[in-house]
Order: sequence, then C-alpha cells, then structure tokens
Amino acid sequence: MDFEDFPETSEPVWILGKEYNALKEKDDILSDVTSRLWFTYRKNFPPIGGTGPTSDTGWGCMLRCGQMILGEALVCRHLGRDWRWAKDHKQREEYISILNAFIDKKDSYYSIHQIAQMGVGEGKPIGQWYGPNTVAQVLKKLAVFDTWSRLVVHVAMDNTVVIEEIKRLCMPWLDVAGEAEVVGELNGCLEGACALAEEETALWKPLVLLIPLRLGLSDINEAYIETLKQCFMLPQSLGVIGGKPNSAHYFIGYVGEELIYLDPHTTQPAVEPCEDGQVPDETYHCQHPPCRMHICELDPSIAAGFFCKTEDEFDDWCMRIRRLSCKRGGLPMFELVDSQPSHMVSVDALNLTPDFSDSDRLERFFDSEDEEFEILSL
Repeated sequence: MDFEDFPETSEPVWILGKEYNALKEKDDILSDVTSRLWFTYRKNFPPIGGTGPTSDTGWGCMLRCGQMILGEALVCRHLGRDWRWAKDHKQREEYISILNAFIDKKDSYYSIHQIAQMGVGEGKPIGQWYGPNTVAQVLKKLAVFDTWSRLVVHVAMDNTVVIEEIKRLCMPWLDVAGEAEVVGELNGCLEGACALAEEETALWKPLVLLIPLRLGLSDINEAYIETLKQCFMLPQSLGVIGGKPNSAHYFIGYVGEELIYLDPHTTQPAVEPCEDGQVPDETYHCQHPPCRMHICELDPSIAAGFFCKTEDEFDDWCMRIRRLSCKRGGLPMFELVDSQPSHMVSVDALNLTPDFSDSDRLERFFDSEDEEFEILSL
C-alpha cells in the first residue's frame, strides 16, 4: 500500500490540540503522529471467550478505534501529551503498563477480548460491528476495573454535557452529605459505585469525556464542519472516532479540508510480551505518513473525546467550549449546561420494566448507529 507524503502547505496542521507548520515542522508532525498508539486488526490471538474468533479482521475496526482514543487518554494520564516514542529505545515502565492494558488476551483491561465480551451486554454479539456510541459505552464500563489509571469515563448522552454531573463523578466526596444515591441513579450503578469506592485523597479523578454525536442524516451537515475542526484545536482533545459506513477510523487532526487519521484496517500478528516484561512495540506505532480524507466524506455518526486530568483543565475546557458557541460560523455539535435540565430524563434513571435491559435502553433512546435514531442535532 502506498502512502501519500504529508502535503506541502502553508495552512496550519492541527494534531490533538497542537498546531504545526507543515513547511517547517514536518518531522515534528510525523513524530507526533508516530507516537500515538496505533491499534489494528490482529490475528492468532487466544480465542475470544475460549471458543470464539482468533482474529478481529473485518469486524473489529471500531473496537480498535476505541482502543486508540482510550490509549491516547492513558498516554496523557501517565506520560503527558508531549511524550514521544523512539524506536529501539528502552521504554518507561508507565508506557509498558499502558501497552499491557491493550494486549490481545482476556485479562488485559482494554483488550479486544474484554471489549467484545462487554459488548454482548450492549446487545452486540461477538464478531458484530460496533458504532461509536456502543464502543463508548463499553469503554465506560471497562474503565471501572482499571485501578491503576483511576479514570472516570463519562459518556455524555442526548448531545448534552452536564457540568454538575461530571464534577460529582470526578470529585465523589462532594456527595458525602447523603447525595451519593442520586449520583448512582443519574449516572449508572457502575460509575456511581466506582466513584464512591475510591479513596477520597485525590482531588479529581482524571476525566475521559466521550460525546456520541450525529452530525447529519446520511452525510455530515456542512454547518458542523468548522465546529468539528475546532475540536482538534482544543488542548484537551483526544480526537474523534468515526469514519465511513462500516469502516472506522481514529481521527487525530486536520489540515485544510482534510482530516488526518490512523487506520486500523491492517492485519498484524498478535504480540506476546517478552519474559522480562518488555513488549515488542514497533507494530503499535504507525511509522508511515498518516492517512487523510476530505472532511465531507465523514460518516455523520461519530464520538468526540476529551481528556481533563485536573479540575482546572475541565474548567478551561468548559470556558473554551462556551467561547466557541458564541462564535459565528458553525453550528454547535453539543450543548454545555451547568445542571441537568428538567426536561432531560437520564437514560440510566428511567424506571422501566424489568425485561427492558440497559443495553436495550441505550439502543432505543440514543444509539448513533441506529437507523431510527432521532436526529437531535439538526
């Protein structure tokens, strides 16, 4: 496969909140892209569920994109956004621990095995293609078990980010005055239980905010294009997962009218960690120029991601989002509100009949990949 070299252009290049000059900083751009974790199809891994598939070729691309956006959050959490990967260098312990969280085996926190099996609870049989909303819901559930990273993964539904809801999750001790039960009702038992079980010494549990969005019917509404670009300019950006119908990509930036992305559609052999604990890591980094596609080709079903390690970073993100919503040109992709609007009923809080499972609720009320999805954005 031939890869087109990066364009010689005077237009700024944005990669996950960092601006580059393509004429003067091409090596820096490529180093930044190569340093992102690149998760692709793999083959010859242990069977999923003991008797299931040993490769995810043809069905696992959105699962791999979910791994990439969460992998970027873990890199920012443990190594920092400015960390760079260097080939054949001894790597930091934190980096090895991050890679081990994604190794293709059943006991890795975010392995293809864990994502596929957790997806069954979201109504997705193993081997079925996911949409952005489903993978976001699965990552939220898996993060509860990652006691090393202690992340809060919050999936903002109904195109609405509720500040009070997020602060209660990231600062659980705010609820010691008997409000904890409300949090559990509003945000789902997993998030609430995890928040309350953590030690109350940390001031803020690092936030991964995932926002499933529908930016049009069959094609992206051009009114959203500028707003989407601005997402990649925010320092808190984790990028966007989406792509074309049944073909997912991890978008990490843009240049001009083209999106820059990492493509999971390459099948590589599964990797086994070495006896000394090191992980052969060359195949986890994309060492050719990144792929690009015109922004108008993007399927309208996406999930945007943001990482806020501290409360100050979250407050800064809120300020930037509000500032963007005041600008002319471009339609806001989602709404930012201080507290839960009275007209909004949280999906997790609905008192529904016992045979109406959580996954059914999610699929019925808001699933970006559901053809009958009610377009709230338009």
